[in-house]
Amino acid sequence: MTQQQLAESVGIKFQQIQKYETGANRVSASRLWDIAGAMDVDVSFFFDGLERADAAAPSAAGDLLGDKEALDLVRSYYSIPENQRRRLFELARVLSDVA
Repeated sequence: MTQQQLAESVGIKFQQIQKYETGANRVSASRLWDIAGAMDVDVSFFFDGLERADAAAPSAAGDLLGDKEALDLVRSYYSIPENQRRRLFELARVLSDVA
């Protein structure tokens, strides 16, 4: 699905989708719900791989969100074209399994 197709399905401009992808704008819960519906996935799809809040260390999520390097990495990651981003993600997953 292209950014344009997703934007049309959700009823917004594709530039807004780009801003969500790059991290320039935050995605509200209601918009995330709309995007999940347009993509025909459950909202939990966007949180795949994250630990449940009650299972994680109390400060783990807060520490990550407060880490400028981690936020820069996420923004850079989402600025990569989707097909290359998927390959990079798979590489990172393989490397983390080896470690």
